[in-house]
Amino acid sequence: MVRQVRLLGLVLALGACARPVSTQAVPAERYDVLIAGGIVVDGTGAARFRADVAITNGRIVRVSRQPLHAQSATRVIDASGRVVASGFIDMHAHLDPLLRLPGAESMVRQGVTTALGGPDGGSPVPLGRYLDSAQALGLGINVAMLIGHNTIRQRVMGLANRAPTAAELDRMKGMVAQGMRDGAFGLSTGLRYLPGTFSKTDEVVELARVAADSGGIYTSHLREEGLGLIAGVAEAIEIGRRARIPVVLTHHKAVGQPMWGASVRTLAMVDSARAAGVDVMMDQYPYTATYTGISVLVPASALAGGDSAFFRRLTDTARRRAIVDSIVFNLLNDRGGGDLRRVQFARVAWRPDLEGKTLYDWAVSNGDTTVRSGANLVIEAIRRGGANAIYHVLDEGDVERIMRHPQTMIGSDGRLVLPGDGHPHPRWYGTFPRVLGVYVRDKGVLTLEQAIHKMTDLSARRLGLTDRGRIAEGLVADVVVFDPVTVRDRATFERPHQFPEGIDFVWVHGVAVVDAGRFTDARPGRALRRPR
Repeated sequence: MVRQVRLLGLVLALGACARPVSTQAVPAERYDVLIAGGIVVDGTGAARFRADVAITNGRIVRVSRQPLHAQSATRVIDASGRVVASGFIDMHAHLDPLLRLPGAESMVRQGVTTALGGPDGGSPVPLGRYLDSAQALGLGINVAMLIGHNTIRQRVMGLANRAPTAAELDRMKGMVAQGMRDGAFGLSTGLRYLPGTFSKTDEVVELARVAADSGGIYTSHLREEGLGLIAGVAEAIEIGRRARIPVVLTHHKAVGQPMWGASVRTLAMVDSARAAGVDVMMDQYPYTATYTGISVLVPASALAGGDSAFFRRLTDTARRRAIVDSIVFNLLNDRGGGDLRRVQFARVAWRPDLEGKTLYDWAVSNGDTTVRSGANLVIEAIRRGGANAIYHVLDEGDVERIMRHPQTMIGSDGRLVLPGDGHPHPRWYGTFPRVLGVYVRDKGVLTLEQAIHKMTDLSARRLGLTDRGRIAEGLVADVVVFDPVTVRDRATFERPHQFPEGIDFVWVHGVAVVDAGRFTDARPGRALRRPR
């Protein structure tokens, strides 16, 4: 009943903006596309309004509250009852398959027109050559990149569990500087992953200062998001303060039942830091499950030196017992969620029949469902070449609380994907429509204006992109048109390979990449480089 009332109110609000008939003379100005009679949510957070939006030569040239003449346009789109917004900006995207999937269908169908890649400390190096290659292919979306600390550290130090020498640190600083010259928007770290987990705060500060000198930002996959979450947030804030660099706590969340509700404290830390002059923001995906490699359940110290060193450690009975004990602890208290059923396999190259099934299912087939048996299966998975998994370990209360915070942007943490490829997290297909359908329309966690602001202008300003992120005259025509009544994600944890509904049109630089719900595979996107 509540949802019906919300929908009725939304329909009435849209209907109240009915389009009048123009009696003006036809002007000399010509438009490539006229989006007529839509409800503009401009991205600033301001109230929606009815307007016509005209596009010419890849730019928004008119936003008129008075109707524009249809005869002035090569093509007219009737947007009655539809929302017209700036294209969505994905603040955390895994673009590794970009050179293989340059059309980026799984993103553009969500309304995404710009994506920030290179998160969690991993990025292409050298970055300039990669961006040149991507642009030469032609892109379905605009692509911005971060330079990754983990990639740089591994190039310089391998998987060594120690501090860098002065020479090694200088070399890493030089690689960050080169990445920034190549157009990176900042530095990313994955302090939970190898080899970033072996770095100390001082090392990250030194590298972040280099990015700051070029006007970059710092995005951090925190060192811990479970039991060590508070210390992880504190470290990111300290790096921002000491390096004098804007910080993004990326895919912010509280992992594991012992930490559910901890977002109350982490958000207070963000507010306190901002009051003290540290520029801290967050991005978030709208799901209660995470996604990463199965080795996240293994203590980092056991993985130092790579797989061969890990397997040698397992040959020592006492060390193997200690490693298994640590995995058991993580299964009970951290990424395992206290139940083998909460670990769902997503990609298992050596045994595809496990994809979509759980660690518990595998344990059943082996005849032992104890947590310790599960821990030994984690080791077996790594021995066979590793696996990726979905971890159902977040609380809805934290998701909604973080989403409401005014400094939270939206980022999918999704990877470009083709239908049928593995068993991915549904966020790869549904992040942005899910915010609009579930958290705006169904739950009312955000207003439509708030949600669009978090998906567009807020993110554009974080990246220093002054030419996009809003519906305004003179800006790049990255535009999405969607139905606020029907927009929704369709991808589920059981059936993830499903495109969303309700996204009618998406333009990138004025070229339709989604046209009346159809993916066009046009390639108008740009490899963006950080504004100088």
